[in-house]
This record gives sequence, structure tokens and C-alpha cells, in this order.
Amino acid sequence: MKNIIKEESMLKRSMKMLLGLLMGIEIQEKYGGSESTFFSSILVIEELAKVDPSVAVVCDIQNTLINTLLMKCGTEEQKRKYLPQLAKNMVGSFCLSEVDSGSDAFSLKTRAEKHKDYYVISGSKMWISNADFAGIFLVMANANPSAGYRGITCFIVDKGSEGLQVGKKENKLGIRASSTCVVNFDNVKVPESNILGQLGHGYKYAIGMLNEGRIGIAAQMLGLAQGCFDSTIPYLKQRVQFGKRIYDFQGMQHQISQVATQLEAARLLTYNAARLKEAGRPFIKEACMAKYYTSEIAAKTSAKCIEWMGGVGFTKDFPVEKYYRDCKIGSIYEGTSNIQLNTIAKLIDQGF
Repeated sequence: MKNIIKEESMLKRSMKMLLGLLMGIEIQEKYGGSESTFFSSILVIEELAKVDPSVAVVCDIQNTLINTLLMKCGTEEQKRKYLPQLAKNMVGSFCLSEVDSGSDAFSLKTRAEKHKDYYVISGSKMWISNADFAGIFLVMANANPSAGYRGITCFIVDKGSEGLQVGKKENKLGIRASSTCVVNFDNVKVPESNILGQLGHGYKYAIGMLNEGRIGIAAQMLGLAQGCFDSTIPYLKQRVQFGKRIYDFQGMQHQISQVATQLEAARLLTYNAARLKEAGRPFIKEACMAKYYTSEIAAKTSAKCIEWMGGVGFTKDFPVEKYYRDCKIGSIYEGTSNIQLNTIAKLIDQGF
């Protein structure tokens, strides 16, 4: 419990810094943002993850999902209302997953019923990152169930809306400082003007944002792996056994070299996906490859680092055990590793 409180306290201090500098990287200057590039967002996420992947994922969701969706699909009124806050002092949360709607995202049950000039949203979302401190929620709900997934629509729901309730934080294995909660919608009244984009196009927006967001997760896993590696090597250079540094044993050098090479390959995959996306070229296959591979390498790197450090690597006196816990989520959220492999195979079959 003390460790959880300590990590949450560190996150809150970090959040104050992030909100003023790194939460509106691509938002236009006229809305208070930095008006930088997608690639800049990826570099920021990578660097943050070297120190704390929990902080990195907050920055990732804000920049690659929330801000991007509002900038692409928002009306001018919505942009003026929300983007300046998101660039400076507010966090957003993306609400898609449900109890029976994970990898099969579009089987969601949350409904939005039309009443005159407003909708009433009812349902429950699970595994919602940033929910505990979010100021707005971008909620995917089906406004026309008879149309199947083509009825899914994105709604902007403000914190404090009557009927919106954020549940307790999940007691997670890793990235514990990042809040992950159930969010319940009990007849939440949302003005029709809070529809983001077009009615029934929510499924398109979700697919698009997740494709971009996967590059962000790849950057998070890359930074995590590099941070773990960088924290371990100095110990191997100073720890002496049998009269020489652990680093000097050939068996160790070969393992270290293999991991270093894999890290560089992961970096190139991630940067290439970001480059293609920024250039407006097809990037979905490359984004899936980057997310899949960096998740695998993050797991391998953190496991190897614990082994290289021996007993102390298994303790909380060194950061490698935290990297080890934090990395596992990479193969799960924003599309599991199996979903990435399915998508890669489908695109290869289609000639991409």
C-alpha cells in the first residue's frame, strides 16, 4: 500500500509538469498547444517511459488518442472549449472496452438513446486509463443498435455529469500509478452538440485512433526496455565475481549484445511506423509490427536484466523489477499481441 501511495504521489507531481509542457504536443498554438509533430509525441513518450512507463502512458493517451480525435473530428466550438484545457490543465480518457467487449471491441453494449436535442447514455466501461483524474471522457456508445457496429458514435462527456461514476482503481500488476477504472453511465444526459464527429462513425474513429495509438505504445515499451537496460549495465560493470567484472564474461557480453541489437531494431520499427504515419502513407502493418515487437523485447529485456543482476535484481532496491512488472501490459492493451499478428497477416495477404 505504501508503494502504491508513493507511486501515485510521484505521478501527481509529474502530472503538474506534464500538463503545462507535454500534454498538447500537436495541438495548434491558437488553442494553447505546442503545434509540434506526431514524431515529437513518440519521442516524448519514449523518453518518459525510460523513467516511468505510468507517466508515459498518460502522455500517450492524451496526445495520440484524445487530442488527435478532437482535432480531427471536433467542431470549432468543441475545439475552442476543450483543446486549451487539454493543452494546459486537463486530462482526457478514452472509453471503449467493456466486460464482454475487449479484442472484439465493436460488440459493445453501451447505448445512447435519442431524446429531442440530447442523448441518454447507459452502460459500463472497463479498463479505462486516466479515468480517476480525467476531466472529459470520449465515450463510444451505440446510438442505433439495429445498425450493429455502424451505430457506434463518439460522445464527449464532461466529468461531473449526473449519472457518471468512476469506480475503484484496479489493483494491477504493473503501471500502478496510472489509474485504470470501471466507468459507469447511469442515464447520463449528453447534449446532441457533444457528439464528436458524425453520428454512427465512432467505429471508424476508434479504429483510426488505435492504429495511431499502437505506435505510442510501441514507444512506451521501447523506452521501458531502454530504461531497464540503462539501469542495469552500470551494475554489471562494477559488480566483481571471480576476480573480474560480470560485464567481462564472454557469456554475458553475448547476451548484452543481443539485447542491445534487439533494442535498436525495436527503435527502428517504431520510428519507421511514426515516419510513415506522419508522411500520410500507409502505416497500419508497420504500427502493428512495432507494437508487437517492442512488447516482446520489453519483456525479454526486463527479464534478462533481472537475471544479470542476480538477487538484487529481484528486490525493490533497484528499478528493474518495476520495469519487469510494467512491461507485461504492452502485449495486452490497445490490441493484444495476437490481434497484432492477425492484422499483420491479413495485410500481407492483401498485398500490403
